[in-house]
Amino acid sequence: MGGAPPAHSAAHLRRGRKGARVASPAVTGPEHSRPAPPLTLAELDALPVSRLRGVGERKQEALAEVGVRSVLDLLTYYPRRYIDRTRQAAVGDLRPGDEATVVVEVLRASTQRTRGGRSLTHVEVADEHGRRLRLGFFNQSWRERQLQRGAEVVLFGRVEEFRGRLQMTNPVVDLIGDRTARIVPVYPQSDKAGLSTWEIAGWVSEAMRRTEARRIADPVPGDVRRRFHLVDRHEALHLVHVPDSMEAAQRGRARLVFDELLRVQLALVERKRHLEATLRGARHDVDVGPGSLVARFVDGLPFPLTAAQRRVVDEIRRDLEQPHPMHRLLQGDVGAGKTLVALAALLVGVQGGHQGALMAPTEVLAEQHHLGIRALLEGLVVPDDTTLIGERPVRVELLTHRTTAAERRRLGAALVAGQVDVLVGTHALIQDGVAFADLGVVVIDEQHRFGVEQRAALRERSGENTPDVLVMTATPIPRTAAMTVYGDLDVSVLDELPPGRTPIHTVWARDESSEAAVWAHVRDEVAAGRQAYVVCPLIEESERVEAASAEETHERLVATELSGLRLGLLHGRLAAAAKEEVMSRFRRGDLDVLVATTVIEVGVDVPNATVMVILAADRFGIAQLHQLRGRVGRGAYASVCYLVGAAETPNGEARLAALAATTDGFELAEVDLDLRGEGTLMSDRQTGRNDLKLASLRRDRAWVDRAREVAFELVGEGGLAARPELAAEVDLLLGAQDTDFLLRS
Repeated sequence: MGGAPPAHSAAHLRRGRKGARVASPAVTGPEHSRPAPPLTLAELDALPVSRLRGVGERKQEALAEVGVRSVLDLLTYYPRRYIDRTRQAAVGDLRPGDEATVVVEVLRASTQRTRGGRSLTHVEVADEHGRRLRLGFFNQSWRERQLQRGAEVVLFGRVEEFRGRLQMTNPVVDLIGDRTARIVPVYPQSDKAGLSTWEIAGWVSEAMRRTEARRIADPVPGDVRRRFHLVDRHEALHLVHVPDSMEAAQRGRARLVFDELLRVQLALVERKRHLEATLRGARHDVDVGPGSLVARFVDGLPFPLTAAQRRVVDEIRRDLEQPHPMHRLLQGDVGAGKTLVALAALLVGVQGGHQGALMAPTEVLAEQHHLGIRALLEGLVVPDDTTLIGERPVRVELLTHRTTAAERRRLGAALVAGQVDVLVGTHALIQDGVAFADLGVVVIDEQHRFGVEQRAALRERSGENTPDVLVMTATPIPRTAAMTVYGDLDVSVLDELPPGRTPIHTVWARDESSEAAVWAHVRDEVAAGRQAYVVCPLIEESERVEAASAEETHERLVATELSGLRLGLLHGRLAAAAKEEVMSRFRRGDLDVLVATTVIEVGVDVPNATVMVILAADRFGIAQLHQLRGRVGRGAYASVCYLVGAAETPNGEARLAALAATTDGFELAEVDLDLRGEGTLMSDRQTGRNDLKLASLRRDRAWVDRAREVAFELVGEGGLAARPELAAEVDLLLGAQDTDFLLRS
């Protein structure tokens, strides 16, 4: 970079983002006979923004408020949109009711007080043709200081007519300064911090100009760039920040999107390869031929496995043959038969002399799994030399927080002695005092409910080998999200429903007359011997409030719409014994209607239930609504899910319309990603900076595939050590903590 070197340049040292001491590169210096190497991201990160002209202490503090502390931060503080000055509306073309973007110059501004005590700032502006527009800002008196005479601004707002003149009230304002370029980048600006887009653009331009001598390093191999027609990184940054056309900005964006996604995939693939190379898995008897425990289990089922189930069982069997432990995600829609696949995996472990464990997030689900698995395994035997006939039944036990101390002691002794084949439980499985003789296969249901620490704690109870892990979710995950957030896992998908599953008809009851028909249908179904669920709205993240909501709904229905029917109540604040008593009564058919909170969201299986009523449905997300709907349609009877209530937002309208249109969970997952955005996938992370600033899992689906493909190529068998420049970038922008977040559910 050009100019006189500041006194603190080359020798200046400071701590980098992850705590390492990094030497700040010299901004300037005498010419050398050998060209200086390109600037790495670590070197740019070591340069504080105060090294740029005009960034004094006050502006440095303002930039820090928006997360910009180094030159690297500044160069990755990307424009949020662009103004194509050749395509903007002229003031003379505007009509009342239009929503438009216009580029104008400020003529004058003044503020007055209204009779109600509010401030009203009037601003007069004109476009390049001299056509004038009036702006009004209520309670924003600071606009008079911001919009000085001669300032060039971009406005976006609705056009109104007042006293024969066109005006905008409280429009969006971007100060772009005296920018003559055809394409003007508009940066996220902060009125609170006192930053304008033209200031940020100026600092970015200076930083880019001062990197020209050395340029910015590009560790992505040239053959990869050529394969995907990508420009080099230095040019990409230039095109994004100083484009001469919208097409140029898109070419720059494509390269930087690839970089962001590649770093995430490199971190995940590197961790995956490391685990495969360093962890030793259990040795399994993977025989699934006639006479094997798995074959006897499958042959004893009253129905055949679907083709999808057979395919996934085979994928798992091949994993279990490997010397390193399995780490696989099994996702399948509601009712796709994940439990049978998981049970086949557990039985592969059992037939090789190991133990299996299934961990569920709630006691209700754990108890249901226990009952279901015992019923499915009834009659199956395993060899046992300690018995007179040399065999015994497969032993399945349950461990939850409800298990008594005496029962825990009995179970603990049996586990250590290897007498328990499959242990089903909740978080109780990872409490102190629980130890297995030889844990070979672990199944974790509803994997998003457990953190990486809990999975590690279960592994620690396994003996000398690391158990094979199968994690399951009934919440379909968009493919790009699965590859990004669950990228260290191999993914299996059950994309086929078992035959005989009755399709669920979904009805959106938007108004009171429609709701009356809902309760009439519930009564008709109960009269026919069926049962129903009523799920109360999620008012806020509080069990106390949810319980109150459920109790009020229960009382109202008992007294009004469902009077005379047998209603039960289930919510999170009930004692465990009370919850199980209510569920047992509902399973037995002693209750007609179960009024509940989302405690029934996952896993509750009552084939006789044919109606699901979800009140204030627009307060739930798509995945949750789909899970709740999946509690019915589990038997041979036609089932209906009612979404009750009008939507209060456009997103709510779109969610409920999507649920009414399809029962395909994977299709709904893509809709959900489009509606919600992908920020929630990664935004819980409190450290690090690589939060996909440009990349979008919605818009850039193809680039996720490409980044994943390249990551496997670059990591190879030997890991990232052979590519130190890329490894350094992953460490800088993700680091160990953030990689752990990506591996967390």
